[in-house]
Amino acid sequence: MKKTPGSSKKAGVAPEMASHGYVITRGVPGSDIPADYTFLLTRDEIYMPIAVRRPKGKGPFPVITIGRGNGKGGLHWIESQVARLASWQDRIIERGYVVAFLNYRNEIPYLYGESQQSRNLVDDMSGGENRVLKSAPTLDSDDLIAAWKYLKTLPYVDGEAIGAMGVSHSGELILKATAETTIAAGVVIEGASHEFLSVDTGPRAPRKNGELQYHDIEVVRRSADKSRAMNRIRRIRTPILHIGRKHDHLQGIFELAHEWMKEAGKDTTWASYDHPVHGYPYIYHRPDGSYRPDAVQKKAFDRLMDYFDERLKNKAERGRRKAKGKK
Repeated sequence: MKKTPGSSKKAGVAPEMASHGYVITRGVPGSDIPADYTFLLTRDEIYMPIAVRRPKGKGPFPVITIGRGNGKGGLHWIESQVARLASWQDRIIERGYVVAFLNYRNEIPYLYGESQQSRNLVDDMSGGENRVLKSAPTLDSDDLIAAWKYLKTLPYVDGEAIGAMGVSHSGELILKATAETTIAAGVVIEGASHEFLSVDTGPRAPRKNGELQYHDIEVVRRSADKSRAMNRIRRIRTPILHIGRKHDHLQGIFELAHEWMKEAGKDTTWASYDHPVHGYPYIYHRPDGSYRPDAVQKKAFDRLMDYFDERLKNKAERGRRKAKGKK
């Protein structure tokens, strides 16, 4: 009998394939800490590239995922970012963290607000053996969740001490992902949370030379759908540090995400600095190859790492002490 369109929506839920990855280890220019360039399985059973670097020793160590940009350049993008951020990452690793730089699939504009969480469904279309269908398209935020799930399988990672930081859209993905699952801590840097807060980005949205102008939090408040945003925020159980940028054209969005999380009773913290560069807490090599953060970058970096130390590193240490006490 011919199947009708959409009949798969009634199919039973299917189990997911076990999380796993394929690793290629390479050196990192300017560092003696190599990178495990890894292709990990996502929810729709394609492979996503990430780069994992870690301290010496067996661990288990807390881990921080790092995102910037999405869906472009594949593994080459990750390799270039790891090379440019090597000294910065080395300082995080020296503090006892595994770091994982991510690249997600390309964003599909506005699909987040229309789509339901993707589920694996038993095949009722062809009856193929072990074939799995999807209830909805997989989003880039699902890729972030897949990365967290994979990292928990690594023997040197403390699965209870997973953190994430992301700039701009990658910051918004942390909010989207933590509305679906929980990690130990997130740092949202200049989080461009247009979709998460259901902010109007259509023809009526304020623009200057084609660029959105949402610096004023009151303008953002009038342009956002609070009911939809709060429904998402109420599902978050992860502590979040929001880092803004004083003169950024989207500063009002960064602030409102924090304000509405606070109103919902969430563990949320706000910090903001004045700096000319978007994503300034990510400290890249200078053109001459040197690592020379300016005073504001150093202050912001120290702030976010202190935040992770309290919620990840200290938590991991308490867990190790508890485990030893049970022996």
